[in-house]
Amino acid sequence: MKNKLLPILVVGLLSYIPHAFADKAIFAGGCFWCMESDFEKLEGVSDVISGFTGGKIKDPTYQGNHDGHYEAVEVTYDPEKVSYQQLLDYYWVNIDPFDARGQFCDKGSSYLSAIFVANKKERQLAEASRNKVVIQFPDKKVITPILSTSIFYPIKGDESYHQDYYKNNSVRYKYYRWSCGRDQRLKEIWGDKATH
Repeated sequence: MKNKLLPILVVGLLSYIPHAFADKAIFAGGCFWCMESDFEKLEGVSDVISGFTGGKIKDPTYQGNHDGHYEAVEVTYDPEKVSYQQLLDYYWVNIDPFDARGQFCDKGSSYLSAIFVANKKERQLAEASRNKVVIQFPDKKVITPILSTSIFYPIKGDESYHQDYYKNNSVRYKYYRWSCGRDQRLKEIWGDKATH
């Protein structure tokens, strides 16, 4: 009897371990409020954290020094429900890959777009997805680079209000997003593929 109950017990316990079989991916696409909002809508994504990555400064802050870092999101996802390839496809239609100055109304190096890859397989998939965009838009220059993953610094402390900003400050967030022209520009680039 004990031997028959053990597998049931193990499966039951695993269902209570959050993100037990989850993977993570890091993307930069301008304002992390918007990237967080967009990725949290995706089936199979269990968590999205706003933060900084790509720079050399330790513990960057929003109001303080984050030179060299990108505003980015760390996406936790279940690969049984959504693949890394699907995340890439979703990412592209949520950014402007041609803007060398930032994203939408946000300009500056911290607002540039980038895909951060953790291994060779992710790099191959990311580069192939970038090449598809290059082919799709032969008259434009795709700026978005594929970079190696570095330390991801979640926004925390006094600046933790940035996490889930779109949920906790929905009116301000919607006004910011509309006035920034994000969705209008995405529709212009991607047409019906644009998601928002």
